Amino acid sequence: MPGNSIGKMFRVTTFGESHGKALGCIIDGVPPGLELSNTDLQNELNRRKPGTSKYTTARRELDKVTILSGIFNGKTTGTSIGLTINNHDHRSQDYKKIQYIYRPGHADYTYQKKYGIRDYRGGGRASARETTMRVAAGAIAKKYLNLKYGILIRAYLSQLGDIICQLKSWENVETNPFFSPDPEKIPLLKTLIKNIIKKGDSIGAQITVIAENVPVGLGEPVFDRLDADIAHALMSINAVKGVEIGDGFAVINQLGSYHRDLMKDNKFKSNHSGGILGGISNGENIIARTAFKPTSSIKIPGDTIDHNQKNQSIITHGRHDPCVGIRAVPIVESMMAIVIMDHILRHRAQCQD
Repeated sequence: MPGNSIGKMFRVTTFGESHGKALGCIIDGVPPGLELSNTDLQNELNRRKPGTSKYTTARRELDKVTILSGIFNGKTTGTSIGLTINNHDHRSQDYKKIQYIYRPGHADYTYQKKYGIRDYRGGGRASARETTMRVAAGAIAKKYLNLKYGILIRAYLSQLGDIICQLKSWENVETNPFFSPDPEKIPLLKTLIKNIIKKGDSIGAQITVIAENVPVGLGEPVFDRLDADIAHALMSINAVKGVEIGDGFAVINQLGSYHRDLMKDNKFKSNHSGGILGGISNGENIIARTAFKPTSSIKIPGDTIDHNQKNQSIITHGRHDPCVGIRAVPIVESMMAIVIMDHILRHRAQCQD
């Protein structure tokens, strides 16, 4: 199955399924000499892992990463880095009853039609569990970018259902289970999720990611534009149905006199473009937003069909997030970091002098 890799100079290839023995990835292109330990990766994985909050899935995984290669005496060697994370708390029996039924909103139907076979246990390769390795790879990219270029990549929950969370303080993001930057919205978020769980339903969310101190010049014409690669990376995350760069879809109602980012005293007076012009970074903050659909695995009965095209009614059992966007903050950060890391290396190779 192709399509398991992202990047050209900094290339990440993942493998594994939700209920398989382990998840893993190979990371090529990491420059030599970077001090790297399990702790660097584990800190990011702990932000994503399930079972840490009553507002997310009850599945409990240690998500303890093992570094297999590419590190010697605490530093990267320039060779491929191999990582694995074992699955422990999988309950495949929860999916036995629906192995021949297609869950609405899931990839069950399309995987079966494409390959003629599918791993029905938790969605197999289509599960958001796959993003664990993206976070591990992203941790390496984030550390390198910050140490070498001062680039800081951070994300936060900017909307959950109809609750909008303004960026009041980055410090607030890591102090609550929702990654909300607005402490005043925490009680509303808790009430909303509790009601959603009680109903057996789910809800969507928006995550905003900001990359600061990105140098001018990243991105290539025409198909390898930086914004195109960012959109590709963010859209590849499970459940993402929309990506905006800068003002995004708000530009539909804007005038050119407002949207254009005027320049004065060798700097931009605004950042409607989201830090990217002509597909190339302009030195301003890169700002992107991702829209996550509501989880399809819910306890409310719904119509579907089985593998014999017969009508069925389904209720999805098992342990699922009432809102996948809640744990998506480190995933979104990682995908942004992977793309910027790739373009940093590509830019350095062509335009260093």
